[in-house]
Amino acid sequence: MNIRTFRIGGVHPEENKLTHEVKTQVAALPKQAIFPLSQHIGAPAKPVVQKGDAVKVGTLIAEAGGFVSAPIYSSVSGKVLKIDTAIDATGYRKPVIIINVEGDEWEETIDRSDKLETVEAHPELTPEEIIERVKTAGVTGMGGAGFPTFIKLTPPPTAKAECVIINAVECEPYITADYRLMMEKADEILVGLELLMVAAKVTVGYIGIETNKPAAIELLTKKCAEKFGGSKYTVEVVPLQQRYPQGGEKQLVDAVIRRQVPAPPAIPVNVGAIVQNVGTAFAVYEAVLKRKPLFERYTTVTGKKLANPGNFLVRMGTPMKDLIDACGGMPEGDNKLLAGGPMMGKALTSVEVPICKGTNSVTILSGEDAVRKEPQPCIRCAKCVAACPMGLEPYLLAKLSAVHNWERAESEDIVSCIECGSCQFTCPAHRPLLDNIRLGKSTVMGIIRSRAVKK
Repeated sequence: MNIRTFRIGGVHPEENKLTHEVKTQVAALPKQAIFPLSQHIGAPAKPVVQKGDAVKVGTLIAEAGGFVSAPIYSSVSGKVLKIDTAIDATGYRKPVIIINVEGDEWEETIDRSDKLETVEAHPELTPEEIIERVKTAGVTGMGGAGFPTFIKLTPPPTAKAECVIINAVECEPYITADYRLMMEKADEILVGLELLMVAAKVTVGYIGIETNKPAAIELLTKKCAEKFGGSKYTVEVVPLQQRYPQGGEKQLVDAVIRRQVPAPPAIPVNVGAIVQNVGTAFAVYEAVLKRKPLFERYTTVTGKKLANPGNFLVRMGTPMKDLIDACGGMPEGDNKLLAGGPMMGKALTSVEVPICKGTNSVTILSGEDAVRKEPQPCIRCAKCVAACPMGLEPYLLAKLSAVHNWERAESEDIVSCIECGSCQFTCPAHRPLLDNIRLGKSTVMGIIRSRAVKK
């Protein structure tokens, strides 16, 4: 077996895949659902409902607020309580739509049957029609980034797609939502991949899976041979060495097709690849062939001290507290609650933060894991430089950010940072490298945007 990986940097944190073999269960409906209007990269969605309006599951409640944006659909039926603000995963109060749940009535246009639909049975599905349905359904990147999927499928005229790469790596510790999705919905994922290939006008596809998921590699290899063998499509399941952050799309492109994506503004399609998360492929299947908007997702709820960690199919807007309670409640003692995994996840200030499109995990770190070690002076060991998958100098970028030297930070390519946390993970002095770099990157990107507007 030819096992590939990316060529620059990387680390290998302890896996802690506690829920690897825990089958997905359907999460209970919340009593009240909270829908942030910023569940994607780009402009916030704009409400199209108001207080007192009755909605069903699948009702449009907010339309896209610009070209780089995505609509939001209700995941519950009931009445709109109010349009207000609430704390989201950033820790700030942001605009939300709050709906009181009454029953579970769905829009009749959604196909709720278990029948596997095929592309062959739908000759009306031109690339343009697929992209339009994906856009209308509000599908965004399900790996956490939240980039509107239709934009990836309409690359600029200067770039030409040659293949679609499905990101089934799930290299972040603790998280198993994508693994369970592959084991439970493999056929639907492969139809989703076929739809993505039709939309991108390519006939080559890859599915990148790390070798700590042998059952998924075996299952999808078998299913690909059955589905695509003898067809016009060439689809390969690519076993990948366990290495973080292999799920970063630039690292995945390097590992799978041996091409390196240049610095921003270059994107994977500039070297011929369109990368989509495995959860996105499933969402595309449901959006296009089931007419089902994106309003629920697979999410892992996990932690070493959690009584019953698990994987859930969750309606968007469900408060994290409901899921934590379903797993036995918050453990006693010191805990840190994360939206996401321990490497890239955001620490939360409230258990009432809702599940959104990009929430692949709710992780609870307890005891020593929940407490940061006291930072010490940098010893110039360069471990952060060796670990950086983008070939940057994290110690320098962190220092430049701390002293607000934005011009130098920009010249040192801070915007290329993918915020993976490999530098902070490997630092023997426990320096808050990623914290400072995140601040610097967002500031520099704001300066670049302001400069572009003035031009």
